[in-house]
Amino acid sequence: MVIQLPGEIAAGERSPSVQTQKPATSDQLTPRQIVAELDRYIVGQHDAKRAVAIALRNRWRRQQLSPELREEIAPKNIIMIGPTGVGKTEIARRLARLARSPFLKIEASKFTEVGYVGRDVESIIRDLTDLGVSLVSEEKQAQVREQAERNARDRILDLLLPRSRQPAFVGSTEPEDESFGETRSKLAKLLDEGRLEDREIEVEVKEQAFPSFEIFSSQGVEEMGVNMKDMLPGLFGGKTRRQKMKIPDAREILVGEEASKLVDQNAVAREGLERVQQSGIVFLDELDKVAGREGGHGPEVSREGVQRDLLPIVEGTTVNTRYGMVKTDHILFIAAGAFHVAKPSDLIPELQGRFPIRVELDALTESDFVRILNEPQNSLTRQYTELLSTEGVGLRFTEDAVNAIAHFAAKVNESTENIGARRLQTIMERVLDDLSFDADEMDGQAITIDAQYVRDHVEDIIKDQDLSRYIL
Repeated sequence: MVIQLPGEIAAGERSPSVQTQKPATSDQLTPRQIVAELDRYIVGQHDAKRAVAIALRNRWRRQQLSPELREEIAPKNIIMIGPTGVGKTEIARRLARLARSPFLKIEASKFTEVGYVGRDVESIIRDLTDLGVSLVSEEKQAQVREQAERNARDRILDLLLPRSRQPAFVGSTEPEDESFGETRSKLAKLLDEGRLEDREIEVEVKEQAFPSFEIFSSQGVEEMGVNMKDMLPGLFGGKTRRQKMKIPDAREILVGEEASKLVDQNAVAREGLERVQQSGIVFLDELDKVAGREGGHGPEVSREGVQRDLLPIVEGTTVNTRYGMVKTDHILFIAAGAFHVAKPSDLIPELQGRFPIRVELDALTESDFVRILNEPQNSLTRQYTELLSTEGVGLRFTEDAVNAIAHFAAKVNESTENIGARRLQTIMERVLDDLSFDADEMDGQAITIDAQYVRDHVEDIIKDQDLSRYIL
């Protein structure tokens, strides 16, 4: 999970022009601006950033063409070649965030040839469609949130002060209504001031009663479940139960229910389908794991079978989902793999042709590690500084401490398995292990991490090759 942390940006981290840019849709960002946005979080890998920036901009260019020509232009899918931990997944994920595109990361090795145990490749598109509809639903609900909060507030007041069901005596209706209105106004004021947050109320909560079982079929597990739920609505789901909870928890549930009522779900489904078809992004990781060719038996047969199953999805087909038919012709596929043993040329020719753009990502050096610790908006040093600040501990890393952490990370990568920038996290955790454990007893203290502190905590482990393989 990427954590964005508040605080002033260090001088020289990024240019003023980049700082003032806000993430926007692809039609508002030029390729140069897209690369600049990616630079805020990912160090180096300029060629890969250029490739994805062009692919994203080409989507906007395609939308400007006539409908006849627009349908003829297919996305230029990309293969990223590079070792683990150099930023392949992060580049694709950040690109999807910039464009507000439905994004799905999936490992190619999860799929196997039809007839073997494994998932159906069409489930990729079904999962992507679910994400796309959820993304649109969240956007629509955010637009009506103010009205939903007002409606939820009224429902909370109704639960705090239910109107009497007994008829009033003749001649006393008006005084009773006045008294009820005054009491409700007082409660509303207390509620708005936050003085009733500890009060418990009883709320009706929908039960998730759909059973957890799987049926393997040609239509996929997901579709069978949906059809059964539609056919037997009284048996699967739809029930509610009353549950006591405090007002803040109840407010979240009620706001969600009211926002759902205000949003046209049919329109959400239509827009979600359109967004998936026109701007969906699938990140197909570990493609090198299925790059076997013409082996004739065993795993090689299964690997080539996976490629042939993936081919229609990448090439362009129509998949049946719970929201309707989805055409995959214009979904952008970004594949990735280390390709240490296999090569892109080991893929079947048909699949190679559907990934015309190939970019090689560089292995990270010690100087890259220094930049990764200092420059990105979500740098590790900033993350740990902010985490410990919640305990009242002021943490500061000196320049030589950052250099030492980078040096040890590069050294361990050389002597053991090279896991790229992920090695920085293991080193940082080891360096800050004692501080993280005792931080609750160090309120108000200022701690400076220098090179000697780093060496004291990791140097002995790194010298012992056998130990470092287990610990770091």
